[in-house]
Amino acid sequence: MALRGVKVLEMAGLAPAPFCGMILADFGATVIRVDRPQDHSLDTMARGKRSIAVNLKEKSGVDVVRRLCKTADVLLEPYRPGVMEKMGLGPKDLMKENDRLIYARLTGFGQTGPFSSMAGHDINYVAMSGMLSMLGRHGEKPTAPINLLADFAGGGMTCALGISLALFERTRSGKGQVVDSAMVQGAAYLGTFLKTSQSIGLWPGERGCNVLDTGASFYDTFATSDGKYMAVGAIEGQFYRELLRLLEIDPESVPPQMSLDEWPQAKDIFAKKFASRTQAEWCKVFDGTDACVTPVLSMEEAAEHPHNKAVGTYFTDGEGERTPAPAPLLSRSPANPALSRQPMVGEHSCSVLLENGFSEEDVARLASTGAVMLRQESSKL
Repeated sequence: MALRGVKVLEMAGLAPAPFCGMILADFGATVIRVDRPQDHSLDTMARGKRSIAVNLKEKSGVDVVRRLCKTADVLLEPYRPGVMEKMGLGPKDLMKENDRLIYARLTGFGQTGPFSSMAGHDINYVAMSGMLSMLGRHGEKPTAPINLLADFAGGGMTCALGISLALFERTRSGKGQVVDSAMVQGAAYLGTFLKTSQSIGLWPGERGCNVLDTGASFYDTFATSDGKYMAVGAIEGQFYRELLRLLEIDPESVPPQMSLDEWPQAKDIFAKKFASRTQAEWCKVFDGTDACVTPVLSMEEAAEHPHNKAVGTYFTDGEGERTPAPAPLLSRSPANPALSRQPMVGEHSCSVLLENGFSEEDVARLASTGAVMLRQESSKL
């Protein structure tokens, strides 16, 4: 696997950092999640990871993390700026002892600036990036796209890219560096096309009145007779003509494709057509054609769709659930997601410490003082 041999310490956090750690683990990195001593973790993206439970309120617990970082390739932390520094675990502290360390900081607003210490969530970061202003139907308020754009695309995925770039650069310089991955900046960067394409006339109108934001009659979703939906994206002229042909609509009976003022009228014509059959019936009409029409699938349906099954878009994980498979596909060193169950908090505390030079006496002492938490099933003492 591409990241085989890379050792990652992931400070436990919410969705973006666990997703980043999962990506690294899927592609071969050894990922050790540093948990707080507690009964459960909210991390549902922990496949392939191991867990050590450390009490960072204890100096000896902080020393454990510092020692683990001496031999780590990557530290991934999701805290607000200054938190790690207060514990003596900031980049200046750790990189003095390991100058090859990639120190990845995944936050909402970044390490500097007036908002850097503020709390926030995906909706706030997407709003600040400028992207939320463009999402939504005409005449309605901006619509947050669940928590995908900032948390996962602009956050976890972008941070994994930054780590990979820093690891590659280290092969030339031999030095680590800080990766400052801010979700506002990540979401804004993802939206580069939305900004640069304004000069070519793709966004002449208000939100929800343009070609790619559900304003166009040929770029929207339409309800079927069984309460499901079909997605239409017939932008180019040849695809639009195929759409009309398969819908059995006379081109003369519908307004011209690019007649913006008449898009609502065209939408009504399309809506009535799609409402006349079930989703399955429309799939028989459009599958394999160039009309750019596909069914809107639930995640359960997507996992069982013939195309997705053929290319392995979903796989069965260690808990028997169908879940999205790693992407992209690498021809020589593909990802190999772990099929083991999610780790329990502190499940690997003992083995991780022993593997990293701690003696059995050290482990027993750390456990007795509350610096680390051991699970009975992982303890070898």
